[in-house]
Amino acid sequence: MERKQNYLKDLIYILIGNLIVACGVSFFVLPNNILTGGVSGVAVALEPLIHTDPVWMINGLTIGLYLLGALLLGKTFALKSLVSAICYPVFITLTSYISSLLEPGTFIMEEYLAAIYSGLIMGVGVGLVFRVNASTGGMDIPALILHKYAKIPSGDAVMIIDCLTVLLGVYTYGLSAALVGVISVFVSGQAINKTVMLGSQSAKNVLIVSEKWEEIRDYLLNKMERGVTVLNATGAYTKSNRPVLMCVISTKQYPLFEKDVMCFDPKAFIIVQDVHEVRGYGFTFEDEDLQ
Repeated sequence: MERKQNYLKDLIYILIGNLIVACGVSFFVLPNNILTGGVSGVAVALEPLIHTDPVWMINGLTIGLYLLGALLLGKTFALKSLVSAICYPVFITLTSYISSLLEPGTFIMEEYLAAIYSGLIMGVGVGLVFRVNASTGGMDIPALILHKYAKIPSGDAVMIIDCLTVLLGVYTYGLSAALVGVISVFVSGQAINKTVMLGSQSAKNVLIVSEKWEEIRDYLLNKMERGVTVLNATGAYTKSNRPVLMCVISTKQYPLFEKDVMCFDPKAFIIVQDVHEVRGYGFTFEDEDLQ
């Protein structure tokens, strides 16, 4: 039963994400000829050369790249992305038809505005689909391949592929139009990363080296109510053994933490790392959840 609910949830994410992307393309990219990333950017860039309806070109590229993704990204990806390979062309065709019914010029705007809003809308849509390890099809499949084999964050991988796509438009539309497209690509990449991490618990991972490590440990355990791991380390210069405290604290706790640790030991050596997601006691559940 739980597995069926998860599949249904994934399906809803995929459908909503594809619909959002299709709206961004049909209402902002195509009317304003924005050289954004994805198959829509390729379609806009090539339309003056091959004079093919961008909608049909988007549909053809979506299906072709899906087959490539199914080959390189595995069976699970292929099954989840099959929905996108079917519904994305349908949504593009439908939203483009709706756009054609509206008063001419309804979505014509300054190209900078179109670039920003198209990137934001499409980034949110792609991010929703990425959250369930699926794809909207098209040029985000090469991005997922890059993410899988080169270990590049998904949003950054999309930005790389999209920048390469935008360069295709330099020949047909010129440098100025391509630079506007880069704005869309950048905004889209940021929106993808934010959407993928939506709902996660951000925190700080701190490493502390101090002669007063026992006092700091007790402070973290009792006052800040955070778990602490004591790591055994050896100084390369002094050759002496010295414990290193590792503790994950919430972002809002860090200013107080730094102030209090400096009171214990002004010479304490502290390393701080951003943590984008934390799961477990004190972050995703509290005391009452254990009872």
